[in-house]
Amino acid sequence: MTKTMTEGGPARLIFLFTLPLLGGNLFQQFYNMMDALIVGNILGVNALAAVGCTGSIMFLILGFAQGMTSGLSIVTARQFGANDLEYVRRSFAANIVIGAVVTVILTALSVPFARPILRMMQTPAAIIDDAYSYIVVIYGGIFAAMLFNVLSNVLRALGDSRTPLFFLIISSVLNVVLDIVFIRYVRLGVSGAAWATVISQVVSGVLCILYIKKKFPILHVRRADFHLTSGEIKQHLVVGLPMGFQASIIGIGVIILQIVLNQQGEQVVASYTAAQKIEQLICSPLNCFGMTMATYTAQNYGAGKIDRIRMGVHRCMAMSLVYTVIITCIAQFGGAALVNLFVSDTPAVIMMAEQYLRLTSLFYWTLSLLFILRYTLQGLGQGVVPTIAGIMELLMRAVGCIVFAAPFGFAGISVAYALAWPGSLLPLMISYLFTMRRLGKNFSQAKKSVI
Repeated sequence: MTKTMTEGGPARLIFLFTLPLLGGNLFQQFYNMMDALIVGNILGVNALAAVGCTGSIMFLILGFAQGMTSGLSIVTARQFGANDLEYVRRSFAANIVIGAVVTVILTALSVPFARPILRMMQTPAAIIDDAYSYIVVIYGGIFAAMLFNVLSNVLRALGDSRTPLFFLIISSVLNVVLDIVFIRYVRLGVSGAAWATVISQVVSGVLCILYIKKKFPILHVRRADFHLTSGEIKQHLVVGLPMGFQASIIGIGVIILQIVLNQQGEQVVASYTAAQKIEQLICSPLNCFGMTMATYTAQNYGAGKIDRIRMGVHRCMAMSLVYTVIITCIAQFGGAALVNLFVSDTPAVIMMAEQYLRLTSLFYWTLSLLFILRYTLQGLGQGVVPTIAGIMELLMRAVGCIVFAAPFGFAGISVAYALAWPGSLLPLMISYLFTMRRLGKNFSQAKKSVI
């Protein structure tokens, strides 16, 4: 059910809200890892590389959908914090309408250009057919990802981070079962993993619909709620589109990185794929702390509690940095053992993946702060600076990969990938300090005028 984050101890609220997000994120990573494990062990290293090399262009499209729907739900959270329940329902209607329109656009743009994009990225000939068979199914299933993202983000906006976790658990288990069935028994090859992902996302989306219908009368939209004004649509797009574009901008940087990796050959692509799976898993709590701050900030901003936002940011930073120390040690000393889960009897791939983890983990603390400040600013409705930060991340990653690849090889690429984090963090820190100072003054003046 709904839960306000405008009352109670910030640290406790943030931690308890983050736990289900973390569980959901871990289960998402789990079935992503299972894709890699099943594909790599049943179909081989080239098939693993084929799936891995699509990650960047998959994030380019699906990252936009995830970012945009998160932004749309921030408006919903803000109105919920202000206790404007009628507008919460209209905001949900706006989420549905915008999500449907964007789904059609993204599908129409991505499916026909899937293979040309892979060619442009100089995908090795040995894996391009498998890569296409995987990504074209994922692109065709954008509707499933959009459905779940719209519904789960609205539930989180109203303080319910547990229910999406339960549905993700069901979806993850189904995904693993379908992976095995489609790849080992139906013999669909790499595309079987994609079909498993799309079908499991459809199931999780349908479960969200049924749950909202039964438990959330506040979200029972009526026909009149879809008669949205241009101002209401604009209010949602002003927050949602920058968050979507920001994700896509970061995705472009990852695509440039993937192009550089593709030029290095299949083993380098496989090394990066294995290392990324591990990094995404151990770093997922950092992203979850940030996602929590978006809801926490939006609700408290709607309630006019600026000092409470500042307190929450400080508490969240402390918890996140403690965890960062732990995962840095894991990456430094346990990387090889983790990589062995994905690839075996390939010493060169294991060595490069371990090297990547040791180098990038030195910058995890910057990634921790980056997530918190980015989502906090977005919760405050600030879309421009996070987008600028995303552009800086793109530029630093792209230039760094191109410059460092030739003299330092895979090690140079790894460092360039991580150096983009502190580059993106700097404008976020400056913007956060100025924004909080300005909001503090504005609300103080508003209180004085009331008195």
